[in-house]
Amino acid sequence: MSDNELGTFLRTWREAVTPAEAGLPTGPRRRTPGLRRAELATLAGVSVEYLTRLEQGRDRNPSAQVLGALADALNLSLTDRMLLRRLTKEADGGDPLVCAAAPSLSRAARPTVRAVLDRLEPAPALVINWIGDVLAHTAGYERLARPLGMLDDERPNLLRYLFTDERARSTYRDWDRVADDVVARLRHGVLLRDPYLAELADELTVTAGAAFTDRFADLTVTPRRTGSQHIEHPEAGSLRLLQETLALSDEGQRLVIHLPADDATAAALDRLIGRRPGALRAVAMGETG
Repeated sequence: MSDNELGTFLRTWREAVTPAEAGLPTGPRRRTPGLRRAELATLAGVSVEYLTRLEQGRDRNPSAQVLGALADALNLSLTDRMLLRRLTKEADGGDPLVCAAAPSLSRAARPTVRAVLDRLEPAPALVINWIGDVLAHTAGYERLARPLGMLDDERPNLLRYLFTDERARSTYRDWDRVADDVVARLRHGVLLRDPYLAELADELTVTAGAAFTDRFADLTVTPRRTGSQHIEHPEAGSLRLLQETLALSDEGQRLVIHLPADDATAAALDRLIGRRPGALRAVAMGETG
């Protein structure tokens, strides 16, 4: 096995991507297969010298931003982006340890919060921690989210689904607005020095690229307490949902409840989650008070 797997990976992909695939003009004479170093460096916004050091194994600590830019320029799939990130961690000696002084990331909802979820059945409701890990949910949320792929992972995370699962963009009719709001909540609700946020941000910088990093760097977008989503569901059809979020500040968790935004959604949601029609009144989009 080579001791420079990261460099080999970058060089192999650079030589496999054609100029046309990268959106560059194709000249009549090209001795180099694929992209030249200067072309990839320009596309990724790094210097040729730095890219050379990475490929030759003289620099094995590229930032997540650099990796994300290279992955975007090479048009890597999610699987290859994850491999790129793993090779970088291995070249650097493994994943960084979380600072011992950092507060522990909540991985479970306390019993009383689970009891609240039980009382909310069959409404779609869930508890998430500050980086979007799903900790607990109602059976109603399972019926809503499972067919969309949101709960496929062993440890589901809403941000990871939104930015790296190809189904998310067809699920959310208003994907861009949802992504803006989710990242704004993450960016403004958690200290930037939080190691769990830093680790997730580094991961998504590589696996999602500019779609995540551009939003994460934008401080002008602020999160809303009550959001709305337009979902295309494979079983229930088009659903317009309101999202009410209640903070559980002591645990660093949030209770999120999905409500129908119109009568058609209320009827479709009732059928999907098995609620008696009329038990939960639809909320008009413009209603206040």
